[in-house]
Amino acid sequence: MPGLPREVPPGRPVRPVRLFTRRTGLALALIAALGLAAFWLLSAPRPLTAADVPGHTPDLANGKILYHAGGCISCHQPSPELAGVENTVPAGGAPLHTPVGTLYPMNLTPDAATGIGQWTDLQFLNAVMRGISPEGENLIPALPYTSYAHMKPEDVLDIRAYLASLPPVTSPEQEADITALPLIRRGVGLWKWVGLDTTPWKPDPAQSESWNRGSYLVNGPGHCQECHTPRNVFMALDESRAFAGGPHPEGKGKVPSLRGLIERGRYTDAADLASALKDGEAMGYDGLASGGMGQVQRNISQLPESDIQAIADYIASLK
Repeated sequence: MPGLPREVPPGRPVRPVRLFTRRTGLALALIAALGLAAFWLLSAPRPLTAADVPGHTPDLANGKILYHAGGCISCHQPSPELAGVENTVPAGGAPLHTPVGTLYPMNLTPDAATGIGQWTDLQFLNAVMRGISPEGENLIPALPYTSYAHMKPEDVLDIRAYLASLPPVTSPEQEADITALPLIRRGVGLWKWVGLDTTPWKPDPAQSESWNRGSYLVNGPGHCQECHTPRNVFMALDESRAFAGGPHPEGKGKVPSLRGLIERGRYTDAADLASALKDGEAMGYDGLASGGMGQVQRNISQLPESDIQAIADYIASLK
């Protein structure tokens, strides 16, 4: 009768509704496989090649300057467990705490077994400028290769030459304390499509020689934007707000803006800022030791006075 449920004729089984057919399962498996393949291909390292290695006679003096400008020792300090090794030797192993876990930066001395003594020029360039290890793995961008990528390859090779002149120290590499590290490394490869700009630095012909030198040191080896520039939703540098202040790399608070330091009365002029970078809190410039800036200031203080002034000239121009 109309309005009443139909009765199932006796002896006729009720067929269950199948949410997933065999064909649907195969289609989903194919989509998943294609997605995994796309992820694997897009996250693969994209290294420099032998053609990218310039013919170059190393300049150790320039390498030493850029080593200090890059603040290499700030992260590659020797492990506390290395007895008898001075803290000025980049033997690596000291823990570096980050929001994703603890890293143990590697040994930069020319030790053949545990350092970079066996690395080729190409391997060094790929590590520093592309974030790719000699084993072909994506490196966590705690190593600021996103800034070093703008450097001249010749300058990077000069740093390598300076490191090769240091005494070798045996300091075995320690694996990072990060969950699912291999997967994270592949994810970094995917992130590099939006987070790694490999455009070489170019001078501004409208600016002075000192300003351009400062621009190169700040945006290349000095990697100041890594801390002083906010990040976008993809955790890439937000260039529209360059040097406006960003999150602290260790996940603790915020790094202040470098814009308008003169206008805000922090320093009287570029010369005053240069004095602060050279002498630090020892000469009454308060606040330069907070948030890790103490190490940065000590590194900068070892540069030639002309380079310190150049950095000050550039930063003072940021409005």
